[in-house]
Amino acid sequence: MSDPVYIQIVEDIKKKVNSAELKPGDTVPPETALCKEYGVSRMTVRKGLAILAREGYIFSVPGKGSYVRKPEVNKYTLYYDEMNNAINSVDKARLLEVSIIMPDEKLADELKITRNKHVIMIRRLFYTEGSPVAYDVKYLLYNKGMPIVEEEIEKATFQEMVSSNIPIFALKKRLIISAQIPNEEIKRYLNIYDELALLVVEQKLYNNENKPIGIGITSYRGDYIKLQGSSD
Repeated sequence: MSDPVYIQIVEDIKKKVNSAELKPGDTVPPETALCKEYGVSRMTVRKGLAILAREGYIFSVPGKGSYVRKPEVNKYTLYYDEMNNAINSVDKARLLEVSIIMPDEKLADELKITRNKHVIMIRRLFYTEGSPVAYDVKYLLYNKGMPIVEEEIEKATFQEMVSSNIPIFALKKRLIISAQIPNEEIKRYLNIYDELALLVVEQKLYNNENKPIGIGITSYRGDYIKLQGSSD
């Protein structure tokens, strides 16, 4: 079965962009020309152009037409799974603590709440083949009557922890990644006896109104984790 014509339009224009036949800033053939070339309606052509725009190949200027977009050469998609990375996987999680706390000034500011608003704090250790590899702390907004099932929390990802209150597809996520020197508590938990640095990943989750609903800070041994990104 052959592809729909709008997909052919997409692939043909992509081929011209990727071969530099069409360069950044060049005008994409107008809709009328594409209709004539492919023998299709304006609606079909617009469907193809919309896909190209969504994928970042072109942009449109009302009343003027479509143009080839300059590629974002410094933009990468980072793949992050707190339980799995390029060189290791977590095979066990141990729950250290689940408690309801009053946030300090910094945490309240991060979550955009007042200091009299309760927060759930969850602390865990992640293991690989019996060795502790990451110290994990999560802070979630607490709602009265919210069930806290320790058996589920122990092995859940951050997104799974909040999925009972908000659909995963509605979540917005932001990451901050940094190298840090471990404090004495984390050194003890992760069996660090030398100058090994940590790779610390801070996740912040937002609801569909762009309001923070949780913060997660996972501190990995530097010899455990490797993150990868792609510009595809």
